[in-house]
Amino acid sequence: MATIHHPDIDSVPLSALLAALSDPTRLEIVGKLAAGPCSCAEMDIDASKSALSHHVKVLRQAGVIHQRAEGTMRITTIRRNELDARFPGLLDSVLNATGPK
Repeated sequence: MATIHHPDIDSVPLSALLAALSDPTRLEIVGKLAAGPCSCAEMDIDASKSALSHHVKVLRQAGVIHQRAEGTMRITTIRRNELDARFPGLLDSVLNATGPK
């Protein structure tokens, strides 16, 4: 499996983070991940595999999520501690605005 690139959180501009969170499907993904780590297959998002893969990639490149390889799967988590340190209160505001899924 290829190496998974994650940007340094200090290099992520707020505009890139907000752009990544501006899509309803990506907001749904972040809402699901707020409950805990999971693989894409466990997210139960109404999107094709390729669309889901694209949305996850956008979130990863924007610094919102972290993925680690586990066998043939990638386990995805929110980079909560890093995001809270860099952009205090932003993630909680986004999650509270979208409500539970």
